Amino acid sequence: MFISIALYLLPPLHLFLYVTATTDYLQRYSPTDLILLNCGASSNLSSPDGRGWDGDSQSKFAASNPPEASSVFEASNQDPSVNQVPYMTARIFHSKFTYTFPVLPGPKFLRLYFYPASYSNLDISTSYFSLSANNYDLLNNFSASLTVSAIRPPVDYFTKEFIMTVWDNQKLEFVKISTVLKMPKLTFIPSPASFAFINGIEIVSMPDSFYARGDDNPLTYVGSDVFFYLYNTTALETVYRLNVGGQDISSTGDTGMYRTWHQDSEYLFRQSGNTPYLPGVKIKYTTKTPAYSAPVMVYSTMRSMGREPRVNMNYNLTWIIPVDAGFHYLLRLHFCEFRMEFKSVNQQVFLIFINNQTAEYDADVIHMSGGNGIPVYKDYIVLVPQGSQSKQDLWLELLPNMELKPTYADAILNGLEIFKLNTNR
Repeated sequence: MFISIALYLLPPLHLFLYVTATTDYLQRYSPTDLILLNCGASSNLSSPDGRGWDGDSQSKFAASNPPEASSVFEASNQDPSVNQVPYMTARIFHSKFTYTFPVLPGPKFLRLYFYPASYSNLDISTSYFSLSANNYDLLNNFSASLTVSAIRPPVDYFTKEFIMTVWDNQKLEFVKISTVLKMPKLTFIPSPASFAFINGIEIVSMPDSFYARGDDNPLTYVGSDVFFYLYNTTALETVYRLNVGGQDISSTGDTGMYRTWHQDSEYLFRQSGNTPYLPGVKIKYTTKTPAYSAPVMVYSTMRSMGREPRVNMNYNLTWIIPVDAGFHYLLRLHFCEFRMEFKSVNQQVFLIFINNQTAEYDADVIHMSGGNGIPVYKDYIVLVPQGSQSKQDLWLELLPNMELKPTYADAILNGLEIFKLNTNR
């Protein structure tokens, strides 16, 4: 009797484990590492989004630095639109200063929070510094004051976001390798006769192979006949993350990685197209495009060209985005066709041009994703060459490809992420 009962119990348990394993792609991402450091603060405080930030006074993350290497200050005056945490306090670096963070190996978001305000008698416009993280040079002779003054529309504060990989040190470990903590170093180096500062530091882990995928998934290299291989030895700097056709999405509205998504209207060229919205749209995530890829709010809003085929054949859906010249960029385009009349392949086919070069000749969202309401994203690499100006406009254009005789003359986009590539030393 005991044996027969045991055999009877095994199948339901096995089925439970199978269902749990195969539905992971429907869940938000749960970060293995999440560090929030409120620089210059002496106690732990919460930001308006409810997240708890650790004060860095006497912090174990900064224990190796001499006391005279830095000072802490409060902003002399803080605009009401600026959150108290983490922007009210700053750590000022008078000489080289290193934070050391214990984290698990793997890719991480590194977010740096800056409020270039007045701190005591310091002239923030004279602050220039460099920043390195392990083998990556992330900032060089950087000025937060110049950066904030160049942002449009104007802001008083900003965040710099990087993606970098923390490596296993490959030493013989006497514990399970997945539990070994690594110690990435974040080093601020003031320029000569200057100083560095920071208001907040955030480190958040992400799924492996989410952006860099190496040999397993070569990327389209726009304007070239060869593929581009993006390895995790390359750091990425987030330049733009846009909820196309939708509203801003705060970090807590993201899918576990605390990314911020902004409206795209600032970057549209001339005709803005339509922004159809169907309340109650069910987004069907897949193992190829898991729920953490982008929030439902990204995939349930879009920008399309509209319902008039004659009009659509006479313009391109176009975004113009200023970027630094002389770098490679990764563009991730998010698509989800949720309008009920689009259910089959070849109903809507369009071209994708990046900087006047063909990135995709026959983009068909239903074909790429597998059906209506199913999200998908496509990655492209493009080189923005050096020019006479340090900034250049990166053009993204969509237009119907009527040579393939689709049912509708239309093109759509739901989301756009742009990253600058920075190969490590």
